[in-house]
Amino acid sequence: MAFDDKFRLSSHAVILRQGATEQEVLLLKATYGSCNWGLPGGALEPGETIHEALIRECQEELGLTVTVNYLSGVYYHSAYNSQAFIFSCDINSDDSITLSSEHSQYQFVAISSLPKVQKARVNDCIQYHGVVVSCKF
Repeated sequence: MAFDDKFRLSSHAVILRQGATEQEVLLLKATYGSCNWGLPGGALEPGETIHEALIRECQEELGLTVTVNYLSGVYYHSAYNSQAFIFSCDINSDDSITLSSEHSQYQFVAISSLPKVQKARVNDCIQYHGVVVSCKF
């Protein structure tokens, strides 16, 4: 990798709740790009740690502070030439989510209905046993 090459790093939160029939994960619908649904979080800014970026991004996107439990995985995404750090996080169930202008909706989604990559990252987080997973997509 050359000195001026671009390489992206991001931190994302897996926030779970128990649904009617199975666990559900919080997803946000972006207002930019292809307007995809994704985990809360985003890119690191210069000088930030992965934890600082996670807390800042969740504060910006959800309007509340998350409790960080653990880092469960690091995933290389070839389509974006990026590494995504996935963390288990909690929010206070009494707090209400206030979305930023970057997102138009949020919802808790059944894990079984997630696309392949999202499902793998969330399941790795749920099945964490003290060893951080590293994977490529």
